[in-house]
Amino acid sequence: MLEKTWVFRLLGPKGWSGLALFACLALVAVPFFNLAFPEGHALYLSTHWVTLIGKIMCYAIVALAMDLVWGYTGILSLGHGVFFALGGYAMGMYLMRAIDPAGLPPFMVFLDWQSLPWFWQGTQHFLYAIFLVVFVPGLLAFLFGFFAFRSRIKGVYFSIITQAMTLAAMLLFFRNETGFGGNNGFTGFQSILGHSITAPETRVVLFALTALTLIFFLLLGRYIVTSRLGRVLMAIRDAESRVMFSGYDPLPYKLFIWTLSAVICAIAGALFVPQVGIINPGEMSPANSIEIAIWVAVGGRGTLVGPLIGAGVINGVKSWFTVSFPEYWLYVLGFIFILVTLFLPRGIAGLAGRFAKEQKA
Repeated sequence: MLEKTWVFRLLGPKGWSGLALFACLALVAVPFFNLAFPEGHALYLSTHWVTLIGKIMCYAIVALAMDLVWGYTGILSLGHGVFFALGGYAMGMYLMRAIDPAGLPPFMVFLDWQSLPWFWQGTQHFLYAIFLVVFVPGLLAFLFGFFAFRSRIKGVYFSIITQAMTLAAMLLFFRNETGFGGNNGFTGFQSILGHSITAPETRVVLFALTALTLIFFLLLGRYIVTSRLGRVLMAIRDAESRVMFSGYDPLPYKLFIWTLSAVICAIAGALFVPQVGIINPGEMSPANSIEIAIWVAVGGRGTLVGPLIGAGVINGVKSWFTVSFPEYWLYVLGFIFILVTLFLPRGIAGLAGRFAKEQKA
């Protein structure tokens, strides 16, 4: 009985949250071994792994944001990639200006631009870039959500228009005359806040900052879904009409969680760009937004921890597959999604939860 109780607590909702928090805290500490041990030491984490794990943590933050709107509110978005990319572009603008703060970014020199566009003004300042990371995606999400939710657009129709939104944004950013680098986007970054962006110490700090951000949003998500707000969001997911008949207006609740989710995605994008070293319109591809939904489905929507697992598993497999068998990755991804839909409708976290209940019984 003691063993069953221990297993239940470990794999139950609170246990999963505790394990996820412990794992994230461990990720904060691990890269600092690089500062204490020389390269080649057993505890030294190579630059490749620091970058790869940091990138996956950024994707985990996006999956967490997606879970708040889909898993807990029932709003399936197929356009979250645009918010991720906008946050990345805002940070990329600062990194491009850091190359030559007084001049034009290299791609503008190549395209023979004569002056800096008005929307690039001030982007040489880090704090202003952070403001853009939050404000621009947040404003877009607020306006889009306000008109969509006010018009009672939901279900598959909402998913379709979010996909149309990200496709339109991608096509816009592909054009050279928009001032965002065209199909090449931004790359060739050299420094951030005066520090070399390729220095091992900078990589370690970005890694730790990403892990801390993941912890913060995990705790924030946990606070939201266990609060009165979270109960209203889940009620909207399960029976929106009954929520309206009970005297609640779903619009402000849906608009709040939708906008917050977009801002979380944008912050993940801002952390992603300096670690990976590039941002281009491909991040806005509708396929990328669909893949975000797959991470959540595989991990288990409506669990907070499940999407983190899904993002880690899928992107870990992707990193290996796209190197060894790049032409087969999309088939493998589709196969995984079909298997999860047929046999694990509640994802990996749901399977663990079911096992925990069986142990308790």
